[in-house]
Amino acid sequence: MPVYEYRCASCQRKSSFFVKSINAPLSPVCSSCGSREMNRVFSSFAYHKSLATVHEESGDPDKPGEGYYNDPRNIGRWTEKKFQDLGMEMPSQVQDMIEAARDGAMPESVKDLQPGLTEV
Repeated sequence: MPVYEYRCASCQRKSSFFVKSINAPLSPVCSSCGSREMNRVFSSFAYHKSLATVHEESGDPDKPGEGYYNDPRNIGRWTEKKFQDLGMEMPSQVQDMIEAARDGAMPESVKDLQPGLTEV
């Protein structure tokens, strides 16, 4: 089920049209001005890397290269590796913070994980 994009010859706005199959008839009409003078344009596309590929390209958390920590998907890799190296189970709160950071949410303060811990 492809999505085709067209640019209006009158107002120059781009419109997207979802069709059920490649062979389905399509008579595009501009969603902004209603013109039928539409020219098909090449659509952009996205390529998403797997987390494994991101980790492979980023390198070893013990020897992070330049810009390693600029990628939010790498947040917590060092912590995860250290827990694994020490044979310790990572607290669920820490894992939740790491996952939230990878999803783009800023984690709460680490001091909230340790009751009674004061800021330095």
